[in-house]
This record gives sequence, structure tokens and C-alpha cells, in this order.
Amino acid sequence: MNWNKLSDIAQLDEIIKTSSEKPVLIFKHSTRCSISSTALDRIERSWKTEEVQGLEPYYLDLIQFRNISGAIESKFDVEHQSPQALVIKNGRCVYHASHYDIRYPELLKHLS
Repeated sequence: MNWNKLSDIAQLDEIIKTSSEKPVLIFKHSTRCSISSTALDRIERSWKTEEVQGLEPYYLDLIQFRNISGAIESKFDVEHQSPQALVIKNGRCVYHASHYDIRYPELLKHLS
């Protein structure tokens, strides 16, 4: 699995544009949280390129880029959580989950 690092607020406009062509996953990760590490590991271990239908994955380090999380909350109208996974399609958040509710099979349901 190859994560795109989300490290600049301007990338959110790029994500919105990309999401009109293919779904985008944003994973908001706290490097200081064991639950976040577990959720990230579960996604990475389950990831199968042939199943994700071109899903473009972005990884946000919340400790380093907290301001971007606030911009995500505002732009996609989704309350901040950590960890948190969001699927963006056609510029809108069509799925979001946090903590142990982040499950790979649930992500897949929101790709088509």
C-alpha cells in the first residue's frame, strides 16, 4: 500500500478534484495513540489493490499537521476524530468512521 502524505492544506483541493474521477481515502492518524496504530495496521494488512477500485489513499499525521484536520472538518462537514477514515467521492465525504469502527470491509462498500 502506497500512502500519499497529506501535509499541505492546498492538497485538499487536489483531493476534491481527484475524487470526481476516483474515490479518495483520508486516514487521520495520531502517532501517539495505540488505537490509531491498530486501525492503521488493520487497513494496511487488509488492503488489496484489486479490491479498492483505484481508491487513492492519503495519510495525515495529526500531530504534525493538526491544522489540516481542522480544514478537513470544515470542508467535508465531518467532526474531527482520531483516528478517522474518510472516503471522498465527487467532492463529498460519503463515509467516515473513527477508532475501532474503521473497518476495511466498510470502506469497500462505499467505493462504487
